Amino acid sequence: MVALAFIFGQLVVNAWAAGAATEDGCVMKCHEAAAMIKSQGVDAAIKAIGDPKGPFVWKDSYVFLMNLDGKMLAHPFRPDLTHMDHVLLMTDPTNKAFFVHFVNLARTAGHGWVEYMWPQPGKKAISKKRTYIYRVPGKDLFVGAGISVGGVLY
Repeated sequence: MVALAFIFGQLVVNAWAAGAATEDGCVMKCHEAAAMIKSQGVDAAIKAIGDPKGPFVWKDSYVFLMNLDGKMLAHPFRPDLTHMDHVLLMTDPTNKAFFVHFVNLARTAGHGWVEYMWPQPGKKAISKKRTYIYRVPGKDLFVGAGISVGGVLY
């Protein structure tokens, strides 16, 4: 009976993990998006990254594209952000200006992780996120992709 409960528990954990993006997956997808920008150009990348059914949306994550001035160029689930001139002014519920952190990280280190609060795609509830930022080599552009870390907060 205990073995059966253990096996059932492992199946549940594995099924949940199969639907969740990983840090490695975020890094890989960001590097793939950067390679596409380099090989096919920004316009092709904007189209692919902005497509909610495209190659840069997987499991429970997605890639977005910004420039170093803080303009959102492509976002598959929030295309409205591409029309805003003030995403740098946006803050999460803890008052963290996370887009500013994205830009600063891309400008200085060129890549790394930022933690903040943001809703998962298609949901309104806020959860803690960890997003990988990667500056496209030789460009004033960067891509990002994140994972949820922890449950829904509010």
